[in-house]
Amino acid sequence: MPKSISNSRYQIREKIFTISNNLKIKDQFGHHKYTVRSKPWTLDRKLTFEDTNGNALLKIQQKGFHLLDQFSILSARDGDLNQQLASIRQKFTVFKHSYKVYSIYGEYKLKGFDIFDRSFALTNKNGKTIAVVRKKMFAITGIYEVEIINSNNDKTQEDHAFILALIIALHCSLYCL
Repeated sequence: MPKSISNSRYQIREKIFTISNNLKIKDQFGHHKYTVRSKPWTLDRKLTFEDTNGNALLKIQQKGFHLLDQFSILSARDGDLNQQLASIRQKFTVFKHSYKVYSIYGEYKLKGFDIFDRSFALTNKNGKTIAVVRKKMFAITGIYEVEIINSNNDKTQEDHAFILALIIALHCSLYCL
């Protein structure tokens, strides 16, 4: 009998009234899982994705000054420090935001559910949904509910920290100053 795999849920909460973009990520049980820190007063966006012990796992960096946003996700782990894991590029569109994501895990696309980009699905190039993201409408702070679709096959199970970093890079492209 195959074991039942449930989807993983996370809540990304942005701190308000801060100079930098600091985010806290909790799991569905309310346990702190990750912290994302940025340096205040910098012209470019550089964020560090850390585990609960403060160990850097990933870096999210904006690539220079472009008309359309471009981000890189780099490894911050010893042994493969600064290895590029993903490149995120905003595509030119008139009414909706559109992005191309190239990564070591494959290509990803965003499928928007609404005109205001408050909810979207992250899909792989085969159209399989990897994660569903919903931004709470009437919250004082920026709060995202993220559901990562888990798989029975360990080889296709996505790295949750990586998926969350992708979502944060997209958040920065849409909402960060």
